[in-house]
Amino acid sequence: MPAIVTSAIVLHAFNYSESSRILRLATREAGVQSVLARGARSSQRRFGSAVDLFAEGEVQYDVRAGRDLHTLARFDVMRSRSALGSSLPRFEGASALAEVMLRVAGDDETPADAFDALRDGLDAIAVDPEATVATIRAIWRLLGTIGFLPALDACIQCDRALPPPLDVAFSAEAGGVLCASCAARVPSRRLPSSARQQIRTWLEGGDVASDAMDLPTERAHRRLLRIFVHAHLTDGRPLRAFDAWATA
Repeated sequence: MPAIVTSAIVLHAFNYSESSRILRLATREAGVQSVLARGARSSQRRFGSAVDLFAEGEVQYDVRAGRDLHTLARFDVMRSRSALGSSLPRFEGASALAEVMLRVAGDDETPADAFDALRDGLDAIAVDPEATVATIRAIWRLLGTIGFLPALDACIQCDRALPPPLDVAFSAEAGGVLCASCAARVPSRRLPSSARQQIRTWLEGGDVASDAMDLPTERAHRRLLRIFVHAHLTDGRPLRAFDAWATA
């Protein structure tokens, strides 16, 4: 069995038998993988904090040909991210980001940029005073690395330029902003110019001086993001952690 060595982050973990755990890992080189951590429940000495959610480090796992579940040989933890458990907004935000990664990332097909966006997003959620805003920003950036980029500068239907100062219509199903003429024919919602600029800046990798939001604005951003995610993840599987965070 060939051994794979790569950087990884724990996205999900659950018990398997009386002694083991199954981990869902985001890896930098191989997308999302499932590994069996034998003995992780019966002894902390084997993997220690490696089985904790959001832990990051270098893993080695043995590939089982033709199987979706591989065998974890070692996990050298470099970041435990215990701060993500220090408050409910941080934990819920990190869980939402991790769940989106699980859904958008494929085995061996996910770009390394997605792993980097996940890592940077978890780090930001752990320390940012505005944990919810950090989560919104992190999920938009993750979606951008996968290619789920909303059109923000020109009408998605007719390609008419829409200058930044304009409030515009936005259709998650269509994939972006709409001019007034096209919006009359497509179900949409209003997107203020400030929110459009904020999303654009986040997708470009920058921060906005006005990232701090009042509660109504924050909730509006979460609603918009939820609608966009559900419009593009159409396999019908629930997004429990993401939806709980987005509708809180």
